[in-house]
Amino acid sequence: MMTKKQRNATGTPKRPMLSDNQWLSAVETRTVRVGIMGMGYVGLPLMRTFCSSGFKCLGFDVDQRKVDQLNAGKSYIKHIPSKLIKDVVSRNRFRASADPKSLKTCDAILICVPTPLTATREPDMSYVENTAHLIAEHLQRGQLIVLESTTYPGTTRDLVKPILESSGLKAEKDFFLAYSPEREDPGRQDHTTETIPKVVGGIGPKSRTVAAALYGAAVEQVVDVSRCEVAEACKILENVYRSVNIAMINELKMLFDRMDVDVWEVIRAAATKPFGFQPFYPGPGLGGHCIPIDPFYLTWKARQYDMTTRFIELAGEINTSMPIYVVQRLTDALNDKKKSVNGSKVLVLGLAYKKDVDDIRESPSIELIEMLRERGAKVDYNDPHVPRTPRQREHNLGMTSKKLTDKMLAGYDCVLIATDHTAYDYAWIVKHAKLVVDTRNASVDVKRGRAKIVKA
Repeated sequence: MMTKKQRNATGTPKRPMLSDNQWLSAVETRTVRVGIMGMGYVGLPLMRTFCSSGFKCLGFDVDQRKVDQLNAGKSYIKHIPSKLIKDVVSRNRFRASADPKSLKTCDAILICVPTPLTATREPDMSYVENTAHLIAEHLQRGQLIVLESTTYPGTTRDLVKPILESSGLKAEKDFFLAYSPEREDPGRQDHTTETIPKVVGGIGPKSRTVAAALYGAAVEQVVDVSRCEVAEACKILENVYRSVNIAMINELKMLFDRMDVDVWEVIRAAATKPFGFQPFYPGPGLGGHCIPIDPFYLTWKARQYDMTTRFIELAGEINTSMPIYVVQRLTDALNDKKKSVNGSKVLVLGLAYKKDVDDIRESPSIELIEMLRERGAKVDYNDPHVPRTPRQREHNLGMTSKKLTDKMLAGYDCVLIATDHTAYDYAWIVKHAKLVVDTRNASVDVKRGRAKIVKA
């Protein structure tokens, strides 16, 4: 019989931490307990992956409301169903906690916290730093700590490692430390956390081996790289690649518009080439937590090496200017109807940053709504996946999604398609709207009423 002191905050028996020689067999027998810090769009899919592979998981989050919901078997993320949460909780595979002491009961702790930008577009590492300090207070010998948050090369070694070692324990000697970038893409059906190759880099060879073994037991493929910095740079490269190419196509969209050339038709034609071309698509701006933010982590780091990353910075300028372009196109379209933005009623379709998800992080729709409000427009929105606007770090719109009806659509001076959700009947929307500004080419197949449609 164990004493009360021998039991942790979640009621799970506390057992000795593993040595480096015990890790591989413990992974094979699924006796490793995995802790995940941050129960959001990265942490919850990661929990699902490890639980489905036979591991027990602890989900740590500072938001007690999230903890209570999860322990009650309820999900707050659309593509992670409540049924799954209820199942892993009922089978004692998963518990959530806001008690930092519960971290002592984990063999591996995976850090999945935000890495936003400051108002001056510099890295805000406060979430990573605070999390590392929290772990350091409860760090145990033999634990594996893995940072998954996207960041600049050198973060794990230069920032996280010294904080953890302030505990008196040393990386590679007393605990293991690695970096493995998250590669989540909410809404995708063809790739999941389990099937996306997992890049893993350790602070040293022991950490790399242990981290690769853990992830290798839960995902289909592990890409084992030489050190943390390579893994960190890998994720930045992936996002810079997309940012630069999207910026190029956004710039071409504005140019081709002046030339009266349909950029969407151009892309479709170019995509028929079986080599040397990958299609990227324009939009009202970049959204999600990665592409609008992560490239600036590298531009900031480059300045420490007396370099300027001109491609990245130019791409950032173009992409962040797209909402301005959209509002101008909307303004011109209203002017053609002898209306001004000031006093006009505008309905924004889609608050999420991409189709068929409930994720509004960095969504250009937020900025579009604020810009239109600043110009005197009366703005509403509809999004079947986002019933109301949550409070965000920098925004609090205080809005609820309006129900779409024939009469309701006809009551707006302009309908702005910001997100191309598949739930929308675009032919019906165009039929009843007075004016449609389409930023996603969502109305491409609409045959009747095309005179109402303005592409932006």
